[in-house]
Amino acid sequence: MTASTKELKLNYKRTALIGFAFFGILLLWQVYDSWCPTFLTDIFARRMYQMSSAQLKAADPDKILNVQWLVGLIMACDNLAALILLPIFGRLSDRTSTPIGKRMPFILLGTFASALAFPFIPLFFHANNVVGMVIMMAVVLFFMMMYRNPAVALMPDITPKPLRAKANGVINIMGYFGGAFATVLGIFLKLSDYINVGDEARKLWIIEIPFIVASLLMVISALVLFFTIKENQVEEEMKEEMALGEKMAAVVTPVSEDGPMSRENRQMLLAILGAEFLWFMADNALATYLGNYVIYYLNASSSATMILIILGGVASVVGFAIAGSLADKIGRKWTITAGLGLTCLGLAIMCFVRPTGLVSGANGEFSFPALMYLMGILRGFGMALVHNCSFPMVVELCSSKQIGRFTGYYYTASMSAQTVTPVLLGLVLNATLAWSALPVYVLIMCLLSLTVFILKVKNIKANKVENIKGLEALGEKD
Repeated sequence: MTASTKELKLNYKRTALIGFAFFGILLLWQVYDSWCPTFLTDIFARRMYQMSSAQLKAADPDKILNVQWLVGLIMACDNLAALILLPIFGRLSDRTSTPIGKRMPFILLGTFASALAFPFIPLFFHANNVVGMVIMMAVVLFFMMMYRNPAVALMPDITPKPLRAKANGVINIMGYFGGAFATVLGIFLKLSDYINVGDEARKLWIIEIPFIVASLLMVISALVLFFTIKENQVEEEMKEEMALGEKMAAVVTPVSEDGPMSRENRQMLLAILGAEFLWFMADNALATYLGNYVIYYLNASSSATMILIILGGVASVVGFAIAGSLADKIGRKWTITAGLGLTCLGLAIMCFVRPTGLVSGANGEFSFPALMYLMGILRGFGMALVHNCSFPMVVELCSSKQIGRFTGYYYTASMSAQTVTPVLLGLVLNATLAWSALPVYVLIMCLLSLTVFILKVKNIKANKVENIKGLEALGEKD
């Protein structure tokens, strides 16, 4: 077949293997976001009030809110480093050429170094060493930034533009399998069982095992990726399909390989990144403080948070599975708009959540409000539609030589939000002394994102692409 008549197809097997990179990313972030904010809350409570967070919750629960701005500050410092490092590693990988590819060296080094440092975070926390803990968090974040941008850029490197929404769905599903491993561990190794007891009863293995398992699975996922995806070979095989995909891209004006970006495409990029900044302001705020919200406000078991995350993850997998096909029918803009609308609905429901009654024999823990599960399902499904289509919309606007750079733009927007939002929400919680401010803040940010996206982003559908189906889609032959 010639390039003009060649039929584009998504190789699902190869895309799933590329997804092992995202498997490791979401695995680490799930453990990091679920455990570290509570670690910081406890260790700062000791520094400021000479009591553990459990003792402080019993004596004066409002003071738990007073330390949240410090928790947010530390979490934001990590994201600030990411904001600087992600574009750097993106550009470096664009310009790298090695026998194993341009992305693979960064993926391997970043994975192994961060996996080695990760288990030291709970060790330093257990020793009540805040300096050591924060340094280890910084080391992990540095090497994960080395890994993250090149790992995400690998998919669009070898996937034609019209197929990237579906491919992004596949790799995100793989990523959520990684997050599911961490979540299941959190059900059986309950952080609240560690936090809510006296120092002498705290068992290190409860908090150490999730970090060790995450590190081992990250290394395994990187090795699977390395031994199954020969980056240089696949790029060479995909040249014709990539060129055809460039002609079929959903852009306002054609993308130049070496020339400057057109005014229309630049405006489109800025609009997408602006909306993305706002939805990450919402999403990261909830992810950062959800564990503390459940333990210190709802007074529920931390295992309930993990069940909530699993339900949201299942809903996300469904969303990722259908988002590509939905985008083919209605366009990526309206797919993302639908996702943001469902997320706003879920967050509006969360605004009405209040602590429930005591659970019999549960050491004073309350039952988990059912409305939170509904919120988690709506948010998980909605944000899957958003994340599935937003990254392909950004890299649609660049040439194959600039994928690492534009991946850096995407993460600059998200990490900027994740730098600002933990501190801003921490200050809001400190000022209001009310955990109920959390869902209100998150809902406002999500509504602003929805408004910007509807008003500023155009709906441009790619030319019709016929996808090979069935067993043929798993093969390498044309």
